[in-house]
Amino acid sequence: MTALLYKPDPALDLSFERIVDVAPELIWKAWTTPKLILKWFTPAPWKTVDCEIDLRPGGIFRTTMLSPDGKEYPNTGCYLEVVENERLVWTDALEPGFRPTRRTTGTGIFSFTAVVSLARHARGTRYTALAMHRSAADRKVHFDMGFEEGWGKALDQLLEVVRAS
Repeated sequence: MTALLYKPDPALDLSFERIVDVAPELIWKAWTTPKLILKWFTPAPWKTVDCEIDLRPGGIFRTTMLSPDGKEYPNTGCYLEVVENERLVWTDALEPGFRPTRRTTGTGIFSFTAVVSLARHARGTRYTALAMHRSAADRKVHFDMGFEEGWGKALDQLLEVVRAS
């Protein structure tokens, strides 16, 4: 699957798009540097307390989120596509090395494939996030969890981190 050729299915997928006044290279760095991921990835008051990245197709993308009540949620996924400063594609349906997941990490509620696309824009970057789900029911669960608000808040936090560096 090539993300550029994929047409989102509104019955199965959620998307979020915004024009931001930051260069794609700075957003890329925030998405691909573990110490920066820790500062912005999870919408406050949640926190990201651990991150591991092996930035290549088949490589690991692992985070551990901490809820406001102190419960940890580890999530392990696999990069499917890495196009520097343009696109990251990963899924939690596969473990590193493209091995099927055992679903022993994360919330266990649903799996999804994420595509983050960065396109140069006159005002900075067109930032697009796409979450592809197996079923309409999984999409609904993710929507009801606050997909757009959460991804929007995380992007705001990313921008704060990037602007401060």
